[in-house]
Amino acid sequence: MRIVASDLMSLYLPSPCSGRVIHRFRGEEEAEPTEFDRVLRELGRRHEQEHLQSLGAVVDLSRVPKEERFGKTLEAIAARVAVIYQPAFRLMTSIDGIECELVGYPDFLILNDDEYIIRDSKMARRIDDEHHPEIVLQVGLYGYLFEQACGRIPKAIQVHSGTNAIVDVPYDGGVNAMAELRRIIALRATEGEFYEPVGWSKCSACGFKEKCWETAKQIDDVAILPDVDQSLAIALHGIGVTSISQLLQSFDITSLSEFKRPVGKRIQKVGKKAERILLFAESMKTKQELVLAIPAIPSFPNYVMFDLEGMPPYLDETDKIYLWGMRVFGSTGGEFMPAVAGFGPDGDRDGWLEFLRNADSIFQACGDDIPFVHWASYEKTHISQYSDRYGDPNGVAAHVKANLLDLLTIAHKSIVLPLPSFSLKVIEKHIGYQRTQEEYGGTWSIAQFILATETRDEQLRAQIMDQILKYNDEDLEATWAVFEWLRGKNPSIPSA
Repeated sequence: MRIVASDLMSLYLPSPCSGRVIHRFRGEEEAEPTEFDRVLRELGRRHEQEHLQSLGAVVDLSRVPKEERFGKTLEAIAARVAVIYQPAFRLMTSIDGIECELVGYPDFLILNDDEYIIRDSKMARRIDDEHHPEIVLQVGLYGYLFEQACGRIPKAIQVHSGTNAIVDVPYDGGVNAMAELRRIIALRATEGEFYEPVGWSKCSACGFKEKCWETAKQIDDVAILPDVDQSLAIALHGIGVTSISQLLQSFDITSLSEFKRPVGKRIQKVGKKAERILLFAESMKTKQELVLAIPAIPSFPNYVMFDLEGMPPYLDETDKIYLWGMRVFGSTGGEFMPAVAGFGPDGDRDGWLEFLRNADSIFQACGDDIPFVHWASYEKTHISQYSDRYGDPNGVAAHVKANLLDLLTIAHKSIVLPLPSFSLKVIEKHIGYQRTQEEYGGTWSIAQFILATETRDEQLRAQIMDQILKYNDEDLEATWAVFEWLRGKNPSIPSA
């Protein structure tokens, strides 16, 4: 069995999943990489190349055929070459009675005094067991392969991180990496059907999402219920409760609240989540909405729909908002008011200040009490962050923050839906909102903004930005559509 060090990444990315290892080993069809995936890959390549250029003269093995590269690597090490780019190691060994070929391709071997440092370039900004165990395991396996090939341990194992920091990773002799390889081998040996619970966030960026979710829906898997976490789904399957119907037949609120399952290293009861889980199960079974309470939406003549588009910190030096979108809906209504970060060195600050001006003009036109309606905590978090970063000279940001109205929180407290997620985009489809763009979404928007940032073609940049602005404006329209739909709901069951 051939195992490459990058197989450890497959186990953990885009989220930890045993099923993905099995699907890939079986050669099952996987969705093509998205534009966002391709952009990430290109950024990672550039990050690595920039570091390569900083290292001076190197022996570049990247164009050497892989079967020849193992020998060329050992020759370069014996010749004490200062920097080896794209070396390769191979170890033939038996693991749990299975003959295995272990292969690793670190990015760099760097001679330091009398011994080599192994270094890999990664876009991740936090290199540790908590945030990126797959990276720690991968470079740990590189260290083990080096030790087996050279008869000595590397001087250090390092990661060139997304912040351009050089992070030392303690070498454990490959113990943890080999333990995970045993897990991968066992998973690959799985025959026939197997169980791996789906999860909306867990599966969102995986190429097997459609396959796994279609199967889960066909078998009425308990894992498709929003409040059923991974450990609970596995524990329920362990006692033969695999479907939503079986869950409803086997438990009431009291018995489910007392049901225990592992959470980390502890055993924990389901507790207060039990009631909501069973409500979702009933909603899924009947395909009916359950309104628990009148949605707590305050009455105003106008409301601002408020939505941000941001660059995650692993793609930028800071957690950057590149579009602050607002639009007034209600008795008065208004035009789309985007505040866009510029493409120059002060673009981030310029976008923030434009947002403050736009928000202030809304207060002037619609009054100080107008609510700013958003979905989840992203907007609140980033108003605070940007106030700290660039200031709030006239108190406009504080005013907006005081007027925030989180529609997700209101929806969550007032209604249960026959849906696998409370994502805005899932609910907007449920209520019949239709977008005009064929491609859209948060990661799509990020990829487009990166392309707009990097192009020198001003006409193309304008076209790309028009598409991003259209997407954000439709996000605001969708939020208003969900707002109006939710505002019209009345309780169908007694409030808890």
